[in-house]
Amino acid sequence: MKAPPFGYVKARELGQVFDLLDQHGDEAKILAGGQSLIPSLNLRLSRPTLLIDINAIADLQGIRETAETIVVGALATHVALEKSPIISRYVPLVAAAMPHIAHPAIRNRGTIGGSLAFADPAAELPACATALEATFILRGRSAERRVKAAGFFHGLFETDLRPGEILAAIEFPKATASHRFAFSELARRHGDYAMIGLAAASPQPGTLRLAYFGVADRPVAADRAAACLVKDGAAGIEAACACLAEDLEPSGDLNAGPQTKLHLAGVLLQRALPSLLTSA
Repeated sequence: MKAPPFGYVKARELGQVFDLLDQHGDEAKILAGGQSLIPSLNLRLSRPTLLIDINAIADLQGIRETAETIVVGALATHVALEKSPIISRYVPLVAAAMPHIAHPAIRNRGTIGGSLAFADPAAELPACATALEATFILRGRSAERRVKAAGFFHGLFETDLRPGEILAAIEFPKATASHRFAFSELARRHGDYAMIGLAAASPQPGTLRLAYFGVADRPVAADRAAACLVKDGAAGIEAACACLAEDLEPSGDLNAGPQTKLHLAGVLLQRALPSLLTSA
């Protein structure tokens, strides 16, 4: 199918973006990598009257290091994250997730900001951001808000972004020497959206966050299961798997029913355990 007619503006700075958003409201869509938006246009699932191309805005580019965080501009592509030595060293969970995201052609164009703002519950990066307790930097014309990942995803393709705001950057805490992580997903074919996946992070001994994706309308933190592993280590795996039924309550989809997804969640947790045990 072909996309319906729409206007196009290549914005040169953020003020122009906010002007256009004010003028066009919900009829305007932000265009970054376009790897989710363009297919939705072609399928006529989305019918904006204006696309605002933000790729020329320098404020939204780059990956930089601060004393305690790594700040990733919303326009950083997946391949930039995949090849970045800063991400590999300080945000290794995201580096591990990158090869699982679609295919090279899509990773060359797709952006972290686009993926997170699209908020597909089966996507890898929302779960990684949740496991790492990333902070989302949201900019409006006159103010900036900082929102934790756990509060950013509201539901299927729904986020905390307000009218007139854009996702400008994502801030990840820097991994230290004690940081442990695990990433795993199950998909019918490599590059497909996952049937179910797990992003896990243990920033320091005694802390563990498990974020599942592909099980609900947003990433889901399995806090009870994490508590079992923190308390008992490997001996707590059976109890942790049992707790997943309370943490997740997965709904079925075309790939698998709820009980199958729950079983697979336990399989992924057991696979992740060796990578997490030293700090769990």
